[in-house]
Amino acid sequence: MKSIFRITFIISVLVCSNLLSSCTDEKKENEKPNFIFILTDDQRWDAMGYAGNEVIHTPEMDKLASQGTYFSQAMVTTPICAASRASIFTGLYERTHKFDFQTGNIKNQYMQSAYPKMLRDNGYYTAFYGKFGVKYDSLNVQFDEYEEYDRGNFGDRRSYYYKTIGEDSVHLTRYTGQQGIDFIESAPADKPFCLQLCFSAPHAADETEEQYFWQSTTDHLFQDMEMAPAKISDDKYFEALPEEVRNGFNRLRWTWRYDTPEKYQHSVKGYYRMIAGIDLEIGKLRETLKKKGLDKNTVIILMGDNGYFLGERQLAGKWLMYDNSLRVPLVILDPRQNTHHNISGMALNIDVPATILDMAGVQMPNTWQGKSLYPYVSGKMAEVQRDTALFEHLWDFDNIPPSEGIRTNSMKYMRYVNNKSIEELYDLEKDPLEIDNLINDPAHQQALETLRNKCDELGETLSDSLSQGPANILVNDQGTFSWTVPTTAESQKGYQVLVASSLENLNKNIGDLMNSGHVKSDKSDEINFEGAKVDKNQPCYWKVRIWDVDNRLTRYSKPQEVIASKNW
Repeated sequence: MKSIFRITFIISVLVCSNLLSSCTDEKKENEKPNFIFILTDDQRWDAMGYAGNEVIHTPEMDKLASQGTYFSQAMVTTPICAASRASIFTGLYERTHKFDFQTGNIKNQYMQSAYPKMLRDNGYYTAFYGKFGVKYDSLNVQFDEYEEYDRGNFGDRRSYYYKTIGEDSVHLTRYTGQQGIDFIESAPADKPFCLQLCFSAPHAADETEEQYFWQSTTDHLFQDMEMAPAKISDDKYFEALPEEVRNGFNRLRWTWRYDTPEKYQHSVKGYYRMIAGIDLEIGKLRETLKKKGLDKNTVIILMGDNGYFLGERQLAGKWLMYDNSLRVPLVILDPRQNTHHNISGMALNIDVPATILDMAGVQMPNTWQGKSLYPYVSGKMAEVQRDTALFEHLWDFDNIPPSEGIRTNSMKYMRYVNNKSIEELYDLEKDPLEIDNLINDPAHQQALETLRNKCDELGETLSDSLSQGPANILVNDQGTFSWTVPTTAESQKGYQVLVASSLENLNKNIGDLMNSGHVKSDKSDEINFEGAKVDKNQPCYWKVRIWDVDNRLTRYSKPQEVIASKNW
């Protein structure tokens, strides 16, 4: 009888043990992860040891990459901080969210489905520290706690040394790192959290002569060495650029940072030292997670907000469609997976919010344009299934010519928006530095046409439906223009009229008969023709676009053919 009881007891213990184990496993599987999303400012893809850079000092970033999932072909859809950050928060292309430096606030409808708010609405405790970079008045809607700040405009080292810890003025990198540490120490235990840390480094202090300011803790790095010259930095590479680029901000900032050997050494070493400063903070953050017992369930994401020129083509800054501008570091460490992957397919900044929601078990809005990278982080899929992506920099600013392009895994097509006849085509497999422009190569004309058409198609598909162009465009006998302002624009702040001698020119945005440029005016009728002479009965073509109530640029109207009834 005792044996029967003993056997029954053992069976009961085993069953209970299995049930408890099953419940523990289920709880572990259902437990939502925490997130720390680290965004750096102007860190290009190869400014990491793991990316093959043998000079830079980034042991903590390299450790994240070696322990997690490293995306070697990660890119931003728009290579500038404002639009890229807007894309990261909203999951949308620039031509959809329409936010840039000269617009009003980002549209509230897009921020209503921004990833921090989506997490917060689904039980997450959200926090933000650092450079937000997007005009938006309701951070309290997105985050439970936050502090927004960026480098200052003091004209000296105070640009990075104006925040204090205790009584000490500290570098913004140290300040942001400490904000992250303090948050981890006090994060609520009853909710999963998402902490976004947006470092201002390694962005230059543009208004200062020295440009780069780093912490004393990284001052010892690179002291007794010379940085190698930038690749493809001979005169011929600069001279091959379009005139608009040669005369623009990319060249101006090159004169600030790289136009003498002394400036070049100071700037590249400063850039690397500032990244090394961020690396130190990452180590402290990970150590704090470990001390708090949160390291096993906290996903860490590291990304740059855009790429960067370090003197290539005798340029500085970003903005253009070359890979120097587009490619950024992207690492996702999910400690629950305990696996490492190197992924070579194209991953985009707009994929990151989709990935965070997927890992948090939150449904992604169907309006978002990226896709989750979690299947590659978890190992369920081996390679990113994306062969074609659109890239753009649409801010219409005199000193930075807007451009757009299509990139596949093997080819790159790019053009300048205000004159689409300026085009470039590269075979990325044979020419990764994008040196040999194949635009006039007979052997590549079919590929060129395919990519041109794809650029047109994606550009139209991804455009904001609220940015309709003017309608009811008319030209009277005196050659004056008029149009109806679309209701979605609310009101007009400016316009641009193009008149061309051929439809082909007009489609390329070449106003060879008239290009009004950006005229700041709410006037939409009796706009005078002011251009090259047009003879009576000469056919010509025109279109117009406007800047709306928030200074967002609409699409062009549909083109109209005009037969001059008298000489203009």
